Amino acid sequence: MTYLVADDLPRQAAGETFRELVARDSMLCLPGTHNGMAALQAKAAGFKALYLSGAAMSASMGLPDLGIITIDDVCFFVRQVVRASGLPVLIDGDTGYGEALNVMNMVRAFEDAGAAAVHIEDQVLPKKCGHLNNKHLVTPDEMAHKVAAAAKARRHLYIIARTDAAASEGLDGVVARAKLYVEAGADAVFPEALTSAEMFKAAADRLPGVPLLANMTEFGKTPYLKASDFQKLGCRMVIWPVSSLRAANKAQETLYATLKRDGETRAMLDAMQTREELYDLLDLAGYEALDTSIVASVPPRQGDT
Repeated sequence: MTYLVADDLPRQAAGETFRELVARDSMLCLPGTHNGMAALQAKAAGFKALYLSGAAMSASMGLPDLGIITIDDVCFFVRQVVRASGLPVLIDGDTGYGEALNVMNMVRAFEDAGAAAVHIEDQVLPKKCGHLNNKHLVTPDEMAHKVAAAAKARRHLYIIARTDAAASEGLDGVVARAKLYVEAGADAVFPEALTSAEMFKAAADRLPGVPLLANMTEFGKTPYLKASDFQKLGCRMVIWPVSSLRAANKAQETLYATLKRDGETRAMLDAMQTREELYDLLDLAGYEALDTSIVASVPPRQGDT
């Protein structure tokens, strides 16, 4: 049903729902959804929670993932994904947009926009994608201070501390930082850019009881593993952060090349979502039924103008 009907809205705080999903025996799979349409499609596929990637949000705005986008930019995406899906959404909070007070402001802004969870990272601004080289980190104490600030500000938000220490400090650095961040108030840890299944297993073994988030990004440093593989290695959550954007961008690239070459789109019709499929996914009929002054829309048949 449409998001305009109150009976269709979640009754429980999003963070509490997310916490319950993490606590279940099954792996929590979080596909990246870079806009409201992607969120509708992921929900239709059967996913129970979603992810909003900073890299995907930045790229969809035509910007690189260097911590350029603002809290207000992110909240725009949060609101549409939450509104479209009604599902709990994990948000990429980059470095928290500053120091302790900025982190606290971020937490409240994301909660108000409908977010269920956030992860913040221990990089220095300007930050980089976790799978790139030469990342610079803040001290463990600086990051712990941010985590504590986030925990103090939240009402229900689930807080995940991301550490990018694997490349520069090895697994020992990852584990030491993770323990400090959990002590500061993090609910879970995101050890970014681990390079082997063995590293994930070792991290889980050395952090007993700490829910771990794995990042199954394409074209990165982590080997391609299934959700079930990550679960066997001791992880509780896994994200595919930019997959939806990569697929959509490649399809658009093909479309524009075809249109430029042919001067028409007929060669692409079989690869397109039909009008009926779009209206179905958007629940156009449901919206129209809420207002009896709107005459029901009938999609044109092939050949109609």
